[in-house]
Amino acid sequence: MASHDNAHDVRQPLLASGGADHVSYDGSERTSSSSSPASSITAVNSPKEVTVEFDPNGDPENPQDWPLAFKWGIVLMLSMMGFITTFTCISMVPLASTIVDDLSRPSSASSFFSTLNVDTPMGITRAAASNVLLVTIWELGEAAGPLLIAPLSELHGRYIVMNVANTLLILSTVMAALSTSVPMFILARALTGLSVTANVLNPAIIGDIFPAEQRGSAVSMVFLAPLVGGAIGPGIATTIAAWCGSWRAVVWVCIVVAGVCEIFFLLGFKETYSVVILRKRVERVRKERELFGKDVGGEEEEPCTPVKLVLDHDAEGAVIEDGLPDAKHGALVEMKKLRDAVLRPAHVLGGSAVLMALSTLGSVLFSYYYVISVTMPSVLTERYGLSTVQTGWCFISFTFGSFVSVIFCEGSLDKIYIRLRDAHRTKTNDPTAAGKPEYRLPMSTLGAFLCPVAIGVYGWTAELGGPLPILLLSVAATGAGVILTIVPMMAYIVDAFGLYSASAITGVIVTRCLMSTFLPLATGPLIDNYGYGWGFMAFSVLSLVLAPISIVVLRYGEAWRRWSKYTRENM
Repeated sequence: MASHDNAHDVRQPLLASGGADHVSYDGSERTSSSSSPASSITAVNSPKEVTVEFDPNGDPENPQDWPLAFKWGIVLMLSMMGFITTFTCISMVPLASTIVDDLSRPSSASSFFSTLNVDTPMGITRAAASNVLLVTIWELGEAAGPLLIAPLSELHGRYIVMNVANTLLILSTVMAALSTSVPMFILARALTGLSVTANVLNPAIIGDIFPAEQRGSAVSMVFLAPLVGGAIGPGIATTIAAWCGSWRAVVWVCIVVAGVCEIFFLLGFKETYSVVILRKRVERVRKERELFGKDVGGEEEEPCTPVKLVLDHDAEGAVIEDGLPDAKHGALVEMKKLRDAVLRPAHVLGGSAVLMALSTLGSVLFSYYYVISVTMPSVLTERYGLSTVQTGWCFISFTFGSFVSVIFCEGSLDKIYIRLRDAHRTKTNDPTAAGKPEYRLPMSTLGAFLCPVAIGVYGWTAELGGPLPILLLSVAATGAGVILTIVPMMAYIVDAFGLYSASAITGVIVTRCLMSTFLPLATGPLIDNYGYGWGFMAFSVLSLVLAPISIVVLRYGEAWRRWSKYTRENM
């Protein structure tokens, strides 16, 4: 037992039922035969203060110490839900006009939509306008949901928030299937977007269970699944609708698959957020001190004793703590924490120049997926004479490019990180130097400069009626550029923001959803006034102006991050 300046460091396992190690807080120690390897309690500099943290030698409750097979089982579940979420959203795009026609009453809705059917040489058709409306409503809901989902997950844990939100998603999709009017369907779509958790919590959960050098493959997988769902969704949806003769059949298929995924979550998912796990452990410690703190040394201890919760350690090994309230102030403190947590994504985004810059770049590039989604049906049917089902299956070209990028990220993201980390260790002659989040970003630079070229080629091919393979290849290149930019960016955010990664990702997701809501609405005026060629050149120039952000953050991000209290090195 080590003693430093009359302060005794006492380490013991959590108390097991029936008996445990007893520590008197004047420094003496009594032992019993019962022990458990769960975690350690340390009395530091005070007889009334204990510290609770994971056992650094291995802890079965520490998500990063879980078996690798179980971790990848969680990644698979996250990918499944991400797939069905995006499938549900995008599968409605080629069917939007049919849905609106089916649910509209001639006296009101049809006259409203007829004003959107502008008769121009490049004509944005009624179906395309309806697609924009339905996707916009979804994105607005998805922009609002993360503001509550992410902070609640940081306060109450990933497990309960994930399952409640998934259940709400299923119920709102049932509402869509049973809709009898356009407003009811639009409301259902907004509620479905509101309950989406995959985009917000998936990267944060990956950060919970994997160390930094192992996250690249997992992040790539959870990003690939939604893209696959978004790409094959239109093809499958149009095929099912043609076969069954009803768009409602497509929605019921989504409900069944989402229900199966939620059953897996209920049975196989475990809490991954270390703060919530350790807080539960703290409550056990408090109960133990209430039980065993009395009559120790002949004096009665106070039942509510100060407890330190060690959440993590920063790059220099310093302890990152979270003070916990005593019982009588617990309710007020929890309300304050919820308020702060709901506002935290805005604070994190506004308090980090790096995050604002990267979120702007990622949001604009991601919105190109929706720009293509709402214009490609009219391009393929009007300019190339394809059927609705054929048009739906052409969306798979975006996934092809995305899949190639994900494979590239999976094979290279961690390798690049490790190589740059090792080079830094050699340069500084420090074999224990930690890797920097910026080591995630080299591939983002490649993707950021690929997108302007790809989106420009798409516009001019549509304008000139060029070969269909060139058009689809440009769509694939756009998907590749988007993924090459966003996957390393999300890994960077998880590494840089640590415990605040969910709030940081939420800020990025909200920005992305708002951009995806409004930027596609600009396609109509641009194409009406300038045609596909020059209209899409506007998108190309916009992304080209933003592309150097990735280079600037790669070069100066480390110094830039020090300005924010939310990044890992400053916590």
